[in-house]
Amino acid sequence: MMTSEYPELFVWIWLPKESEPVVAGKLTAQGQVYVFNYGKSYLERDNAISLYDTELPLRQGLIPLLPGLSMPGCLRDASPDTWGRRVILNRKFGARAKGTDPAALDELTYMIESGSDRIGALDFQRSPTHYEPRHSAAASLEELAEAAEMVEKGIPLTEELAHALLHGTSIGGARPKALVQGDAKKFIAKFSTSTDIYSIVKAEFVAMRLAALAGLDVAPVSLQTTLGKDVLLVERFDRIASVKGWLRKSLVSALTLLSLDEMMARYASYEILAELVRARFRDAPGTLRELFSRMVFNVLVGNTDDHARNHAAFWDGEMLTLSAAYDICPQPRHGSIASQAMLITGNDRSSRIATCLAAAPQFLLSEVEACRIVEKQILCITEHWSTVCDEAALPEVDRNLLWRNQFLNPFVFQGFLPGSMRDLAGLER
Repeated sequence: MMTSEYPELFVWIWLPKESEPVVAGKLTAQGQVYVFNYGKSYLERDNAISLYDTELPLRQGLIPLLPGLSMPGCLRDASPDTWGRRVILNRKFGARAKGTDPAALDELTYMIESGSDRIGALDFQRSPTHYEPRHSAAASLEELAEAAEMVEKGIPLTEELAHALLHGTSIGGARPKALVQGDAKKFIAKFSTSTDIYSIVKAEFVAMRLAALAGLDVAPVSLQTTLGKDVLLVERFDRIASVKGWLRKSLVSALTLLSLDEMMARYASYEILAELVRARFRDAPGTLRELFSRMVFNVLVGNTDDHARNHAAFWDGEMLTLSAAYDICPQPRHGSIASQAMLITGNDRSSRIATCLAAAPQFLLSEVEACRIVEKQILCITEHWSTVCDEAALPEVDRNLLWRNQFLNPFVFQGFLPGSMRDLAGLER
């Protein structure tokens, strides 16, 4: 049975170029749905922006939900995902957490029980007048890794470790992670797990580095080792260090852009996202080329977890701007046939270059332009594979497992081998 301790929460926002938050409005539980209304003081501000105008335009009164949604997507984007919910359940239920249904707690509980340094520019508070951040205790990477491993194994956290891991509970995704901070940058730390059959952390590092070398806009990454395990550090792009303090950038996921929630995520489509880019994004032609390139790269490196929460855009109150790519992680693969998490063209989500090329017109790309993007990426992967694997100190066994399985699986080329691409497909050479 779902537990609800909080009938309402107040949504606070960091407005553009501001280092302190202001209250924007109130999120209220009404049965199984959650509705939002802006505060009068916020609506009277000269610099107020909508949290996302498609869902929450600046106006008085309760704002109706979009069809099929139980909560505005732009607010759900700021709520904990699978990993954060596991940490919160561990803190609240201890030894009983491992067998506890995540639905035992409602969305408002997850929001208020998670850390304040969440993705984007929002936070949730019990007060409309006093902002009190939920900070975690200072902790080393080793302590964070230890705490993550305890949650993974279902071991209750000590009070100190629970407080240390609080900071990362608002970050999305299913794998263990935490937030760490340097002098002028912030990072998401992704940990390996005891169930990994190969170094997934290093595989993600390799994919992200190759993506950057292929010319994609990706978040910078680095590798560290702690407690004998690999840790991937991904630089956050939604934070800016300033003399006034940390600035936050508003962010919405592609799931929100497409007016979908998790239950409808299977309908998310690159083609429909491309339509939104043409209508609502700054530099639509450049953004369409970048999005098409990311779609192709996901196919080439076996990242079939390219669901709509793994794409995001900055929101400035007027227009959208595609964020850096941040979660390009080759997925475990058995056999050749594979499908992407998002539809590519029509009802086709097959992980093939031919499928991507069929969608090229939606990205305002000619067949020649699209083929050049594909060719450049394949050449980049083949030319830099060994160097980047060396950079990651990826074991030979893992290289053999990943190459031509996740990375450049032969299925990728099925139905498309004209001209020079036929030569590129002979990658054993």
